[in-house]
Amino acid sequence: MTTVLIVDDQPLQRYGFRMLLDSVPETQVVGEAAHGAEAVRKAAELRPDVVLMDVRMPGMDGIEATRRITASGDRSRVLVLTTFDLDEYVHAALRAGASGFLLKDARPEELLAGIRAVAVGDAVIAPALTRRLLREFTQLARPGGAADDPRLNALTEREREILVAVGKGWTNGEIASHFVLSESTVKTHVGRVMAKIGARDRIQAVIFAYDHGLAQPRPE
Repeated sequence: MTTVLIVDDQPLQRYGFRMLLDSVPETQVVGEAAHGAEAVRKAAELRPDVVLMDVRMPGMDGIEATRRITASGDRSRVLVLTTFDLDEYVHAALRAGASGFLLKDARPEELLAGIRAVAVGDAVIAPALTRRLLREFTQLARPGGAADDPRLNALTEREREILVAVGKGWTNGEIASHFVLSESTVKTHVGRVMAKIGARDRIQAVIFAYDHGLAQPRPE
């Protein structure tokens, strides 16, 4: 059972999300919040597996609320939902520690799949946003950053190769095939890489790889 906190300043939106989540047995809505400050308080109190976070809200917005929830070190992971298809929101939300970003017009099955993915430590980004997001990370990558970061120096040669592959967006199956490893071995490597670089989930590892110039988006 995946527990969910719904954060949105529109009551009808919250109601719609609750109806969807209540319609499937694998999710349970444990609370609702109408603004960022309330979201931070309820996340600390209820400790949900996933926080469905709106971006634009009165007072503390969803980006700052996400930053505070993820910085607390609690178990909750944040899946940002918004009607605004704007790059700066995507970038800011993921920088703040969100594990995923979907548009509110996502199909119900996409939203439920996103919640499941985020709950188990994976990450999800709306397909329409992925390529633009990766292009922006490439433009912002820090030249020479890889050599200067002690977290990278802590990686073994194989772990660095795995990080590069994760940065390219490869699945565990693709990594296993490329390096002729079992998927369980790849999963172990990915877990160690994330622990050493301090990544909460796979998307944060992707951001780390782009920040340090270790990965580039696939060509158009």
